[in-house]
Amino acid sequence: MEKYFAFQWHITDECDQRCKHCYIFADRDVQIQRMSFDKIQWVYDNTLEMCRQMKRTPYFYITGGDPILHHNFWDMLDMFKAHNIAFGILGNPFHLDKELCERLREAGCGKYQMSLDGLRETHDLIRKPGSFDQTMEKIKCIRDAGMTSVIMTTVSSMNIDEIPRLIDLVILHEVDVFAFSRYCPSASPQNTHVTPDRYRNFLEICWDKFSLYKDLNTTFSLKDHLWTLFLYEKGLFTIPADLDPNTIYDGCNCGNCHMTILPDGNVYACRRMESRIGNAFSERLSDIFLSDRMKDFTCYDKFEKCAKCELLRFCRGCPAVAYSYTGNAYSADPQCWKKL
Repeated sequence: MEKYFAFQWHITDECDQRCKHCYIFADRDVQIQRMSFDKIQWVYDNTLEMCRQMKRTPYFYITGGDPILHHNFWDMLDMFKAHNIAFGILGNPFHLDKELCERLREAGCGKYQMSLDGLRETHDLIRKPGSFDQTMEKIKCIRDAGMTSVIMTTVSSMNIDEIPRLIDLVILHEVDVFAFSRYCPSASPQNTHVTPDRYRNFLEICWDKFSLYKDLNTTFSLKDHLWTLFLYEKGLFTIPADLDPNTIYDGCNCGNCHMTILPDGNVYACRRMESRIGNAFSERLSDIFLSDRMKDFTCYDKFEKCAKCELLRFCRGCPAVAYSYTGNAYSADPQCWKKL
């Protein structure tokens, strides 16, 4: 993805679920936002102009809410197809069927991501009764249409012990890609906190599962950057000898090749934390990306713990998780077990 710039584009807040960890509905007084099609066209041109200037290829993750619920959803996809623009969808299972999945693929959708946050009882408690079975059922529907099926899990103390068994289930259902990231609590972090040692042990268990299934067709995406620390300690990742001290090689893409656009036009460096850097309705995205507001998220020497670590240019944990616990994205990742 080096030549790409990724936009996570939330076109609507409309959704059939009220997930317990949802950023949108964390505020009970939230008003549903929906981007008008005129604004969608404006933002689309804004993204393409930025990518032309930066000599990057745009890639869109269309999401919400549930983007399918937007009344101009198919008009938007027609716009992408007319320009041969690659995109995937981060959505829900409820409105998917054979015909709709085939229509999505015909429109150019390459992959469709759904969430599973534990086994049936836990997942349905977090998201919506019946959601677990719906999600499992629609994996085949997505794959049969020729799209890549992706399952994402949000890990917290509520479900961490269930994830290994969930891996067995996604293998059984022949999911194309499986990944997980950690919960960013908006309130009461002590209720969902996972200690560093427990999280490291969890990665060890998952690694054993991934190794067991490595010859099958499911790709295990090591999305959490603490995987780098884990593999480094196991001798499976080494720091290049010819390391350029001015280059960031891996880790969080915040401020690098990714931004989030919300239905009201607000642009965030990262959706998982308070990181508003501008508005796509009133500003050029290229100006936003090159602004000091964005650069505030790439001051790597400010990382309180990571700046002292040899893995600074490859890991940095998750600044959003750090922010959710401390209000400071540069504070130590609360699940990092490395002793400095």
